[in-house]
Amino acid sequence: MIITVFPGQGSQTPGFLEPWLALEGVRDRLERYSVDSDIDLVAAGTEWDADRIRDTQVAQPLIVAASLLSYAALTQAAGTSPAGVAGHSVGEVAALVAAGVISETDGMRLVGLRGRAMAEAAAAEQTGMSAILGGDRDAVLARLGELDLTPANHNGAGQIVAAGALPPLAALAEAPVAGSRVIPLQVAGAFHTRYMAPAVDALQAAAAEVTASDPALTLWTNHDGSVVRSGRDALDLLVQQVASPVRWDLCMESFAASGVTGIIELAPAGTLVGLAKRALRGVPTVAVKTPDDLAAAAALLTGEAA
Repeated sequence: MIITVFPGQGSQTPGFLEPWLALEGVRDRLERYSVDSDIDLVAAGTEWDADRIRDTQVAQPLIVAASLLSYAALTQAAGTSPAGVAGHSVGEVAALVAAGVISETDGMRLVGLRGRAMAEAAAAEQTGMSAILGGDRDAVLARLGELDLTPANHNGAGQIVAAGALPPLAALAEAPVAGSRVIPLQVAGAFHTRYMAPAVDALQAAAAEVTASDPALTLWTNHDGSVVRSGRDALDLLVQQVASPVRWDLCMESFAASGVTGIIELAPAGTLVGLAKRALRGVPTVAVKTPDDLAAAAALLTGEAA
């Protein structure tokens, strides 16, 4: 069972879409996505600097657009689709599109709105996020509880992302749990926490107008790593995810339980296959960063890599 996964915010780098524009039809696709999301994605992915594409309302549609265009290129090159899909945080928008739950147009409209709504919610209070690498899991969670911080991302492979107000995040960095490292993240606010409640309301209103079909592929949710069989449930979970923790650790446990035999991460790739290499040892992976990676990904998808 070969699956594709879609990365979340923070995976973008300046100019990363440049090589993709050499592929036939990609510029036209990006221009359509730009209209849908209300962001100039061609410029964002080729010309804008790191600070500009770090902006939440730019980063989110940019990442989803890259995932969708690279997914289309992969399935065209392989002549087939994966058996299942999953996305990390905003990557779930791309996963729902790939699974046929929502259209590309609706997906890009929703992610444009999601980025704007989350940026607005983040601006209301001074909050942030920090990655915690290593340390005893129970001790880490207990420490976050003491500091009134939320474990916003359970990424697996010994990585948890804490989110909340800046003073307790600073206290965590000054006195980390034994055996752990704390790395402040360059994000605008405490995503996947109660601070994002206003963004949930905005996204919920928009999602109510979207037609949702049941998934055509196996679709795992960040909510608890389970398989979602109802399109409306998948869309509802996508909306609630904005203010709820991302359980990528449970998604990877489900991959293993489902007998996943290969994982392909779409552009801008690297983070999720890195986690998989540590948590799902022995499972072949391919990170599709540029069009040069499509051949290896297609070989894995079609079974030729074996």
